[in-house]
Amino acid sequence: MTNSTESLPVIDIASRDVAHVGEALDRACCEFGFFYITGHGIDRALSARMMTLAREFFAQPQEHKMAIAMAHGGRAWRGYFPVDGELTSGRPDRKEGVYFGTELGPDDARVRSGLPLHGMNLFPALPGFRDTLLAYIDEVTAVGQLLLSGIAVGLGLPQDYFFERYTRDPTVLFRIFNYPPATAGADENELGVGEHTDYGLLTLLQQDEVGGLQIWHHDRWIPAPPVPDSFVCNVGDMLERLTAGRYVSALHRVRNVSTQDRISMPLFLDPSFDSVLEPIKILAPDLTAAGRRRHGRRWDGADLATVSGNYGDYLLNKVSKVFPELREKVL
Repeated sequence: MTNSTESLPVIDIASRDVAHVGEALDRACCEFGFFYITGHGIDRALSARMMTLAREFFAQPQEHKMAIAMAHGGRAWRGYFPVDGELTSGRPDRKEGVYFGTELGPDDARVRSGLPLHGMNLFPALPGFRDTLLAYIDEVTAVGQLLLSGIAVGLGLPQDYFFERYTRDPTVLFRIFNYPPATAGADENELGVGEHTDYGLLTLLQQDEVGGLQIWHHDRWIPAPPVPDSFVCNVGDMLERLTAGRYVSALHRVRNVSTQDRISMPLFLDPSFDSVLEPIKILAPDLTAAGRRRHGRRWDGADLATVSGNYGDYLLNKVSKVFPELREKVL
């Protein structure tokens, strides 16, 4: 079922047997907060087409990309941003990207009410882009739901625990990033994206062959190199908090030291916007305490013992720090 590459676990989920993979997922989420999955069943042709379209988009002249700039996306928070247009921990990232999410029409009640992060995507004028992207989001989301079922079983919970409480109507955020090659003479401080953790439950990432993703584990950065036909998955802050620190939301960063652009396509599978957050109460105290002893205090000092409120408020507080100018104009 599992083996390892550069220390990160590789978990084959081809059996679709969540009871079978739950234990492996639990170990990976406890120890690393990161793992690869293979045997996910997503059509290789679909993944390859999405990657090709991503490259075609970023290869366009800047004015073509800016035609779908985030400024045009309104409260849906969708669209393109240029290099240095996104902040991580207050520092501009050396990457460009484009934001997508669940496609909702103007008649959707959430869109009519102006609910932030809900609405229509801004699609580039590339043949097949819209249909490919929406099909890809659906496929990856389904795999993410399967993984959450396995994680629930690994925690000793009912298989549908996360689905019934959080992800029946999930907040799905999909990003495509392009990291330019390293500049001449760049040192280790030149980062495509600085060290950070993800906000939500689970991230599923398809990366190209260039590499550059690094994970903080046991006081050192370890690489997460490309593995053919795999996804790199990681625990987000909310899953760490729901498990009171049993699972680790690990710091990670990107350093593209190559002479090529690097394409990265993460999908963030998060709770529904109006879901009420509650810690998983049936977890044995010794399990969560063991997690805290193993990983120590969180890098940002966040309290892992309590979680409350709804997910939408939590998420808006997080994302508004990434684009301060957009926050002032839209939220």
